[in-house]
Amino acid sequence: MNPHRESYYKCVMKKFEVYKNIRKKALIFGLPISLFALMMIAIVASLLVVIFSFSFGTIMAVFILNGTLYIALTRFAHNPNLLQFSRVFPKIISNKKSSNLDYE
Repeated sequence: MNPHRESYYKCVMKKFEVYKNIRKKALIFGLPISLFALMMIAIVASLLVVIFSFSFGTIMAVFILNGTLYIALTRFAHNPNLLQFSRVFPKIISNKKSSNLDYE
């Protein structure tokens, strides 16, 4: 066997790594697909505003609004509990009747 042939195959053969994060969500620009779609809708709407507006202040406000929206959506994507205002589960779980009516 030629000793150079073994090193040749090492250079030609491609090594593929196993993708271990297959169960994680797909992200585009750090956003899940639904939030990315919301961001794209906001960008298209802001492009319409930029095209039909004639004041520099409005154009700058649209760009600042888009940047703020992107920052808010990325923070929400990394911490989804930010919009949860109520408890998920009740404080007490009981089999006691909740009404004062007597059915017997």
